[in-house]
Amino acid sequence: MKLYGKNWTRREIEARVGRIETIGGIRKYRLINGSESEVEMIQVRTGAGLSYNLNVSRALDIGLAEFCGVPLSWHSVNGEIHPSYFDPSGNQWLRTAAGGLLMTCGLTQVGSPCEDNGEWLGIHGRIHHKPAQVLMADECWEENEYYINIKGVSEETKIFSEYLRFTRYIKSKLGENKIKIHDVVENIGFESTPHMILYHFNFGFPLLSEHTRITFPSKNITARDKGIPIKGYDCYQSPEIGCPERVYYHELDDNKIENNFATVTIQNPQFPSLNHESKDNISVRLSWNIETLPNLIQWRMHGAGTYSLGIEPSNCDVKGRINERDKGSLVILEPGEKKQYFLEIAID
Repeated sequence: MKLYGKNWTRREIEARVGRIETIGGIRKYRLINGSESEVEMIQVRTGAGLSYNLNVSRALDIGLAEFCGVPLSWHSVNGEIHPSYFDPSGNQWLRTAAGGLLMTCGLTQVGSPCEDNGEWLGIHGRIHHKPAQVLMADECWEENEYYINIKGVSEETKIFSEYLRFTRYIKSKLGENKIKIHDVVENIGFESTPHMILYHFNFGFPLLSEHTRITFPSKNITARDKGIPIKGYDCYQSPEIGCPERVYYHELDDNKIENNFATVTIQNPQFPSLNHESKDNISVRLSWNIETLPNLIQWRMHGAGTYSLGIEPSNCDVKGRINERDKGSLVILEPGEKKQYFLEIAID
């Protein structure tokens, strides 16, 4: 493996540490205070600067992510509140949405509250508030490389209705600043079921600043709401009080797609180190397979207290399930059918 600027064999590393966890690996823990009590987490350290927390209580969504001890992710005012407080009606999802590097939205509803076929649906669905059954949290050597693998299963079920199984695989390698995500959504039931999914990646201060620049694989950009300017979508500014959110739809450019993967790059040449004196030129890349996630939505929010950037690959827009049905673009999973999703975060 390559670590600390040098290539090492397994035995060379093992000769220098009592346990490999000194450098990186997995640690499980449980929160114990206030509304966060009983939330289960898995911390992953790659030994190369990247550290991130997987929220077992929230379908293995990604909470705090740091690079060399400095945060990359945005977190909501709700904190890591236990999902038992979740109210699915209307826009009450906003009271318990945790933020973090990744909030998964779906699995049968994404976006605005609506009524579809007589069913009232709240914002962004339920999966962000569904616990995972951890089937694997493993660290292992493969020759001279050390891999970290986590697998968890969550389910979205209702009598006389949906039975969707959500299986998430997370993989990192010691010495690399990467998170690989492989998700599988399978219709275990015997009814045709609507399927909407959106990956709400949230980036925040100090990755976001007046120096930040964002590169999109887009050829055309439109605002969700009338009168919202497009200018400034690819940069950031100081926080403003009372600033409204801005949502953009990106039409992907085929010439910027490589091997069916699209990539958004966030760069900040003034990313701070922990000693607060030196600055680094950091680049964060989010890539995803467009075969099952053909849409890209951007949430730009530079309001005071909600200073964040949402990069959101999806199979739908954010106007709710009835809108997808009316457009004829609603994905339906037939009994026994499954969809697979592949995404990666990399830091340079």
